[in-house]
Amino acid sequence: KQWYQRRVAITPGVFGGAIPYLPQYLQMRQENSSEGFSVKVCFVLLTANILRIAFWFGKFYETPLLVQSVVIIITMLIMLELCIRLKKEHPLSSTSRKSFTDLDLNFFWQWSSYSDYLKCIVSMTALIAAVTYLLVDNTGYVELIGTLSLCTESTLALPQFLKNYSSGSTQGMSVKMVMLWFLGDSFKTLYFVVRAAPLQFLLCGSVQTLVDILILYQVVTYKEPLRNI
Repeated sequence: KQWYQRRVAITPGVFGGAIPYLPQYLQMRQENSSEGFSVKVCFVLLTANILRIAFWFGKFYETPLLVQSVVIIITMLIMLELCIRLKKEHPLSSTSRKSFTDLDLNFFWQWSSYSDYLKCIVSMTALIAAVTYLLVDNTGYVELIGTLSLCTESTLALPQFLKNYSSGSTQGMSVKMVMLWFLGDSFKTLYFVVRAAPLQFLLCGSVQTLVDILILYQVVTYKEPLRNI
């Protein structure tokens, strides 16, 4: 019975980080378009959670948090696959094919094929794994990747905000996703305050919440139809 209760208690924590992306995924499937969603959100979360997993090898933390990172990585790979597939099916222009192996920073994370994104993720993971293997006993390095993971994750909504600002529209973006971001980040920040967490945790949580609010403000300002809600 205790095992069952513990499993029920940790399940929301494991899958909670992935739930906000379900409305966005379903909306893209329904509209047959991914133009309203910034794929750079996927890059931010993939990077943050690969770093968090590397951090675990140097400083063990609760297993549910480790599993949560794996779940989020899988979720982002699924989101990314749908985005790239829809863009290939409905190209907006006849621009030339861009590849990861072109090593052109002007088109970073704007490649034409899903396999190019996988090559980038595998390369990044291999590099982080190799450095972590060499420096896993170095406390300064371990703390650094932990801090980098936290700071990177705090910017996850920023690409979406910038995309909305650039296009002057929130069309195609799921407002439900952003509302779930806001609820989760607000609760997390409040938890940091109550638990008197280190300042960097509070600052990162505050930044996330602020960007969520700015995106919701964009929804109101750009006066998009309410069908996305």
